[in-house]
Amino acid sequence: MPKYLISFEKDAMDHIPEEDFAEVGAAARAVCQEAEDAGVFVFSDGLSYDDGDVEHAVVDVDAMVIDGPYPESKELIGGIFIVDVPTREAALEWAAKVAVACRCAQDVRKFRGPNAV
Repeated sequence: MPKYLISFEKDAMDHIPEEDFAEVGAAARAVCQEAEDAGVFVFSDGLSYDDGDVEHAVVDVDAMVIDGPYPESKELIGGIFIVDVPTREAALEWAAKVAVACRCAQDVRKFRGPNAV
């Protein structure tokens, strides 16, 4: 089955009050558990930008390391959820569940697959 990346931008959850984050986290974990129970869960996590350490780096084609996002980057990923489902429609259904749980829009993209060139 094809795998789909469901993701949202780094600042997509900035509108959520801090006191609601525990509820949002619980809702997101519930969607992950539902996907796991359905046998379609591959991976899910959020990306850290605020821990003070430079964890994000870009290695250019000349092997030069740039700490932080690539200078031309316009968007950074805030969180990802990967599912292994038979159709785009199924991926969109999971994206809708993630959107409700995380209270923000989700981007859905299909992986090319291991045999793609």
